[in-house]
Amino acid sequence: MEALLQACLPEPVFDVPVAAPAAHRVLLVDDHELVRAGIRTLYAELDGTRIDWLEAATLDEGLRLYREQAPIDAVLLDLNLTDCKGLQGLRRFMQAFANARIAVFSGTQDEFVVRQARALGAAGYLPKSAQAGQLRATLAALLAPRPPRRAANDATLFPRFPSSAMYDRVAELGPRHLEILELVLSGCSNQEISTATALSLGTVKNYVSSLLLALDVRSRSHMISLFR
Repeated sequence: MEALLQACLPEPVFDVPVAAPAAHRVLLVDDHELVRAGIRTLYAELDGTRIDWLEAATLDEGLRLYREQAPIDAVLLDLNLTDCKGLQGLRRFMQAFANARIAVFSGTQDEFVVRQARALGAAGYLPKSAQAGQLRATLAALLAPRPPRRAANDATLFPRFPSSAMYDRVAELGPRHLEILELVLSGCSNQEISTATALSLGTVKNYVSSLLLALDVRSRSHMISLFR
């Protein structure tokens, strides 16, 4: 009888603890301490998932942390740091870690810079002047499972600009062409570009000629004027 009663009793129900979602790990590379503190405070979590922030004030420190603290889900990279200026930092990061998911985090919203960052392999571009909601949406898109290249959520990851044939042609250039173009636009001569890139003077001239052809311009000064 006792065995029959035991068989009729309902099985005990135990609460099964639900595992907390794994934290996102994001590296913020910015030389302004207040900026880092603000981002860390505003985005301590995202959609219920904690964000573990790693911070670096220089590009070299960011590269070291990315190497030593792997895996890191995403990187927010300022363009102007004490040890690099402009897109050189993005270029160096992508050369060191080709699979890094990097969003440029910058006060610059120039269309050429945004398109060039994208062509160099940036996964997103976050203007520092954006509203908190926009920053949160962009950060969520950046940390979402990786979509196919040029997916629909690019509109969240990059500022939108009117279609421009010239800028579309820039986006099709290779990394070395973009590097040469950036130096030309900064006012460097062919010799200065040769020194900066360790390319021969003849090779630099060939790159500049191919840029003129790709952008359908007549001269170096004409090319520079397009981006003023």
